[in-house]
Amino acid sequence: MRLKQFFINKMILFFMLTTLITIAIFLIGSAFDGDARFGYDAMLSPIVFAGSCVLPTFVTYSKRELKPKEMLSRMVLEFFLIEAVVLGLAFASPAIDTSRKSVVLAIAGSVLVIYFMACFFSWLKESAEAKGMNEDLIQFQKLHE
Repeated sequence: MRLKQFFINKMILFFMLTTLITIAIFLIGSAFDGDARFGYDAMLSPIVFAGSCVLPTFVTYSKRELKPKEMLSRMVLEFFLIEAVVLGLAFASPAIDTSRKSVVLAIAGSVLVIYFMACFFSWLKESAEAKGMNEDLIQFQKLHE
């Protein structure tokens, strides 16, 4: 994959993660601290989390096509790096009560769910692109028969 397309995909991932993280913060916050009220600075936390989660995804970049085992091992590394980043940010934040084991487990679980959702949405996008390319190729072949 060309580096330019890789960066475009990461920008798409950033906005997808921002949305999914916002939903996760709402759900976890409602469940564990529903009465809390925040200032406008709290609106930046999904952006910070999403940006921080995109950085570890650069371990999957390669100029050459990766073998399935190589890609899988990089995706596993990517997932654990993302978990480490999110939990690190959570423990560093005074607004998140990480002294409660249930909160930490909810955050870790939400990272897992969001990771799989992002992978699924990316697969849907790439699948649609591949289908479009195949249809264009069929049309091209029909024109040149």
